[in-house]
Amino acid sequence: MNVLVVCNKFPYPPTDGGQIATFAMIRGMAELGHSVTVAAINTKKHYYDVTKLPDSIRNLADFRTVFRNTDVTLWGTVSNLLFSRLPYTATRFITKDFSDLLRTIFSEKKFDVVQLEGLYMCAYIPLIRKCSQAKIVYRAHNVEYEIWKRLANETKCFAKRLYLRNLAKRVERFEKTMLNQYDFLVPITQRDGETYTQIGNTKPIFVAPTGIFVADLPQYSTPKEETVSLFHIGALDWAPNQQGLQWFLTNCWQRIRRQNPDIQLFVAGRNAPQWFVDQLMVEGVVYMGEVPNAYEFMSQHTIMIVPLLAGGGMRIKILEGLSYGKVIVSTSIGAEGIPAENGWEICIADSAETFVDVINKLVQSPEQKKMIGSHAVEFVKKTFDNRNCIHHLLEFYQTESQS
Repeated sequence: MNVLVVCNKFPYPPTDGGQIATFAMIRGMAELGHSVTVAAINTKKHYYDVTKLPDSIRNLADFRTVFRNTDVTLWGTVSNLLFSRLPYTATRFITKDFSDLLRTIFSEKKFDVVQLEGLYMCAYIPLIRKCSQAKIVYRAHNVEYEIWKRLANETKCFAKRLYLRNLAKRVERFEKTMLNQYDFLVPITQRDGETYTQIGNTKPIFVAPTGIFVADLPQYSTPKEETVSLFHIGALDWAPNQQGLQWFLTNCWQRIRRQNPDIQLFVAGRNAPQWFVDQLMVEGVVYMGEVPNAYEFMSQHTIMIVPLLAGGGMRIKILEGLSYGKVIVSTSIGAEGIPAENGWEICIADSAETFVDVINKLVQSPEQKKMIGSHAVEFVKKTFDNRNCIHHLLEFYQTESQS
């Protein structure tokens, strides 16, 4: 098949969840013998010089980009509130230059499928319909408006909560407007697919989770038991990650330290604003910034915490942690879309009391950590092998396109 993948940020290097999900799809399609073209907005935040792509990556697809500064600004926020009914999160990615890039690509090539990575690329569906006979797929990385609703509900600052509620309503209106304009819906989780059905989707659905290339997995290692440590890794400019860590430090950390005075929490992630770094300056917390190798960072520590109170879709970092044999302690929201068994392959904690209790018990039980870690690796191998997931998705495209 000839596939065009349309994305709102350049997918390489795959460092955050969205990039990982998109790059995995590109790589999987290419390795299964399909022809892939990528049209990406090369944002200031995720900018990559395409001329410097390694040959192994360049050979996967025909990569096309346009530059766009999508940084959030005060003027952009205010003008959007005053002069637009669209969410600011969408308008930052709607640009004439990208429309022109799509027209150029369609003038050069014919596609069987155009796959839109994420909600905001759906704004280009009318243009795609005019230029191509290809089937249009909306790959829903999450139910976008739910993220903003949850974030607003957990925000204490009145002014910020008011703005987030307004944004959530705009995103919800935009998301529902996009329903059924595509030909196929491909959510990353079963739960998201059910939510889209509830709010009005009538198009064929195929759930295609982002997984792990099992053949690439390194041998997982367990740190020495006397050096048990907690860690968190994720984009630190993403509001739900910031909010979750703030909650954990306020409600859980000192209680864990009282029972385990030598334990440390290592926090890694990119693009942390200074105000948030300042909040991480707590006794026992070590801020690492962006680490060059996520696996090496994970391998040095024992228990991964994912204290998310808002968010949607699937946490790719949880899958990576599971595949490396790490013990994950997460809220139910953090673990959405990952059907691992609580207490067997993952640990779920939805209150401060449970979080503290679970971590204290894990610290004191080397055998339990080892057992959960080994079960986690087998779970990922059986359930989330990328090649299998993408193979089945492409079979769905071929079958549905012929019907």
